[in-house]
Amino acid sequence: MNDSLMTIGQMCESYDVTPRTLRFYESKELIFPIREGQKRLFTKSDRARLKLILQGKRFGFSLEEIRQLLNLYSIGDQQTTQLTQTYELAQERLRDMEEQREELTEAIADLKEQLEWGEAVLAERGVKLAAE
Repeated sequence: MNDSLMTIGQMCESYDVTPRTLRFYESKELIFPIREGQKRLFTKSDRARLKLILQGKRFGFSLEEIRQLLNLYSIGDQQTTQLTQTYELAQERLRDMEEQREELTEAIADLKEQLEWGEAVLAERGVKLAAE
């Protein structure tokens, strides 16, 4: 086997994904392994695409957004369009994540306040709480 090709098992081990995940990404036309009967062989390009898919998912991009960005790779403008659109989408995603963080910070503070109130009420009633 060519050193640049990996089996589904090698891909799963290298990228901490399941065979089902790889087959799903293939069905969504995100990766394009070479098929030899039932065997799938993944190229260097597939591995690069998988890294980008996993990173995009980590950042909250939808699979459709990831697919569209990956498809811009080969339009012939030295990936300028791909990089520009990825940058714009990433800026939008960062704004969303920062907003979610602010909302979560507020929710955590509110919950802590409620817990303190609950502890005080229970203490007045003689209830001892387990240590945290």
